[in-house]
Amino acid sequence: MFAAPFQLPCTLFASAHSHRSSLTNNRRVLRAEMPSFALQGSVTGHASQAVQRKYSIPNSSGEILAGILEDSGSTDTVVLCHGFRSSKDSSTLTSIATRLINIGCSTFRFDFSGNGESDGEFQYGNYLKEVEDLRSVICHLIAKGHNVKALIGHSKGGNVVLLYSSKYGNIGTVVNLSGRFNLERGIRERLGERAIEIIEDQGFLEVKDRSGNVKYIVTKESLRERLDTDMKSAALAIPQNIQILTVHGSKDQIVDVEDAKEFDKYIKNHKLEIVEGGDHGFTEHREDLQVVIDFVRECIQQS
Repeated sequence: MFAAPFQLPCTLFASAHSHRSSLTNNRRVLRAEMPSFALQGSVTGHASQAVQRKYSIPNSSGEILAGILEDSGSTDTVVLCHGFRSSKDSSTLTSIATRLINIGCSTFRFDFSGNGESDGEFQYGNYLKEVEDLRSVICHLIAKGHNVKALIGHSKGGNVVLLYSSKYGNIGTVVNLSGRFNLERGIRERLGERAIEIIEDQGFLEVKDRSGNVKYIVTKESLRERLDTDMKSAALAIPQNIQILTVHGSKDQIVDVEDAKEFDKYIKNHKLEIVEGGDHGFTEHREDLQVVIDFVRECIQQS
């Protein structure tokens, strides 16, 4: 599945979807400037204003992806991807975005389809569709004149940016925060000890909150897609010219730190940083995420 990276030019991508985009409502490809400004420092050390703009971007399925551009005045842009059942407003991502703006980068955060403010129904698994969501975002930003310099993904978003790199290989700097290497792990912990057996037997499993309300449904197909997503093959397929940083907390209770060490074994051009005492979202260790900013800045300066 990930044996050979293949880059579909964004001009071809845009052309293939231009007819579909023209038939949809006026939310599509809509950019609306928000009355929001944040004072930050640029790469030259001078303070300037970052402008927030809302974006609505069509994915390859005709769904609208909701995003926020924080424009520092630079076309150099970093795209940030959220994790499982999270959103573009994740505090882990917004913390990093603020720091990136402070060094002069523009940032773009968005909701994957079925999450946050984006169209679509939430689906368990769904890694490959989220890769294509990311592709839609990157192509749209490039078409608008942005120079997408780096991808940052947290948790499941870390998997998505690595899978994207293994398939398309056209963004030279990638950061994986707390991503999972072995996707067979974590299923029973999240869904229950008999989850796989129940799904195989009845074809689906309803995941409920403490009040008994259904949060989402795991189908046999979505479970199979997760289990068939091979992160080792993806890691091996990432081109050597892409610089990858993995950051993982030593006290992560959702994705074990050993997963980060597995990525380190198989990704060719890879740097591993273990945050001692850090949890899955680096809740009490946000200052340690400066390593992400330093890595991105160094890679952009080298490019």
